[in-house]
Amino acid sequence: MGLINFMKNKIRHFIVDTVGSTQPIVINQRVDFFGSCAINRIWYRGDSQELMDLYRQLDVPGEMFWHSVNSAGQDMRRIHTGLPKLIVKVLTNIVINDYDGVEFGDTNASTLSQEIWKKIEEKNHIDKMLERCIKNTLVTGDGAFKISFDRRISDLPIIEFIKGENIDFEYERGNITEVVFTTEYVHSGQKYEFKEHYGYGYIKYELLNSNGKRIQNNSIPQTEWVKSDGVTFDDTVILAVPVLYGENEKYDGRGESIFEGKLDNFDSFDEVWSQWMDALRTNRTKEYIPVGLLPVNEKTGETLKPNPFDNRFIAIADNMSSANADNKVVRENGVIPHDSYLATYITALDLCLQGIISPSTLGIDTKKLDNSEAQREKEKTTLYTRGNIVEMLNGAIPKLVVCAVCANQIWLKQPVDKPQNVSVKFGEYANPSFESQVETVGKAKAQNIISTETAVDELYGDSRTKEWKKEEVERIKAEQGIIEVEESGASDDGFQVGF
Repeated sequence: MGLINFMKNKIRHFIVDTVGSTQPIVINQRVDFFGSCAINRIWYRGDSQELMDLYRQLDVPGEMFWHSVNSAGQDMRRIHTGLPKLIVKVLTNIVINDYDGVEFGDTNASTLSQEIWKKIEEKNHIDKMLERCIKNTLVTGDGAFKISFDRRISDLPIIEFIKGENIDFEYERGNITEVVFTTEYVHSGQKYEFKEHYGYGYIKYELLNSNGKRIQNNSIPQTEWVKSDGVTFDDTVILAVPVLYGENEKYDGRGESIFEGKLDNFDSFDEVWSQWMDALRTNRTKEYIPVGLLPVNEKTGETLKPNPFDNRFIAIADNMSSANADNKVVRENGVIPHDSYLATYITALDLCLQGIISPSTLGIDTKKLDNSEAQREKEKTTLYTRGNIVEMLNGAIPKLVVCAVCANQIWLKQPVDKPQNVSVKFGEYANPSFESQVETVGKAKAQNIISTETAVDELYGDSRTKEWKKEEVERIKAEQGIIEVEESGASDDGFQVGF
C-alpha cells in the first residue's frame, strides 16, 4: 500500500505542476491606432484598387481575398460591394435627420448665450459639421472639435472637426486633459508636423521637421502667423471637445470604429459577390461555330477575333463526315447554382451587419414577405446603434456649445460666463405609423384612461412645439363643447368661502 500511495502522490504532483505552469504568449500587433485608422478609412472610401494595394502591403494571411493573387490564366474580377460606406452614410443620415437643435435654460444669461450660439452656428454650418463628425467618428472611432480664431475668415469663433488620425489625447487619472492636433505641411520638398496642444487655459504650438526635431514655429510659410509658443486664458476652459464612440479594446484611451471586428466579414462578402459575378460571366451561353462559319473581315478575309466580353465563341472543325454534312452553330447554356450563391450571399451579409444595423434599414429585404410590423421589429439593431450615436452627441454637443460661447467671450476679453443647462433635442426614429398611433391613442381616449393633453402629446411627440399642442388641446375641447372657467371663491350653496 505504501508503494501505491507513493505513486499516487507522484502522479498528483506531476499533474498539478503541469497544469499550474505558465507559458508566455506573444501577440504581434501589426499596426498601431493610426494604422488602424488608415485601414478603416480605405474600407470606407470603397475603391477596389486601393483595397488591393492596401492588403498586398499589409502583413496578413495570403488567403484573404483582397491579399490573394490569382494563378496564371485564372484571373477574376475583384468587386467591392461598398457596404461599409453604405452603413456609415445611412446611420449618419438617420441621426442628422432627427437632430432638432440645442435648448438653453430660461435665464437672461442663457438667452444671451443662445443668441451668440445662433450666430456661431449659422457661420460654421453646424449641421454639415455634425454630419462630418458622425461619419468620421464611426470610421476611425474618435475625433475632436477644435475652436480657433482668424479675422480673415470671421469675427466669430471658427469650429472645425478634426479626424481621429490627426489627433492624440493626453490623460490624467482617466480624464482627458489635453488634445493634440497634428497638421502635416510640405515646404521645399520637406515634410513638417505642426502640433497644437489644447489644454485647460492654454494653447501651445510646436513645429517639428522631418527628423522630429523641434524648430522655430514660424519657420515655414504655413505657420508664419505663429508669433509665440502659445496663448493662455481662463484655466476652466478648454477650446477642444473630444468625441469618442465607445471604448477601444486594443488601444487604450481611444474610441472604437464601427468596423471593428468586421473587416474579415467585409472581405468575405466581397469574395462571395466577386465569385458570383465571375460564375455568371464564365457560365454564360457558349457558341461553338464551325471554322467555315466564323466571322471574317470583309476587306482582308481574316478571321475576326472574338470579344472576350460580349462576343465570345469557340471555333470547331467543319463537319466532314459525309457529303450532306451540315455545319451548324451550337449554343450551350451554362448552369449557375443560383440558390447556393444566394444563400452564401445572405449569410455573409448577415455576418457583416450583425450588431450594427438592420438589413431593412439599408433597404434590403431578404425575406420578401415581411409586413410593416415585422420590418419595424427588425429595426431594433439600428435603434441600438442610433442610441449609442445619440448618446455620444448628447455628451459632446453641449460641451461644444459651452466652449464656443466661452471662446467668444475670451476673444472679446469679457468675463467667462459658462451657459448652464444646455441640452440637445432629437426626434424619434422608427415610430409606428400615424394611422396605428391614432387607433391606439383613440381607443385609450374613448375609454377615458388618458386625458386630451396626454393624447395630443402621444400622437405628435416632438414633431410639434409645446405651444402648438396646447392650442390644439384648446381647439379640441372647444369643438367638444368643453369650456374651462376659472374657479370662483363661492361654494355650491352660494355662500362665500373664506380662509
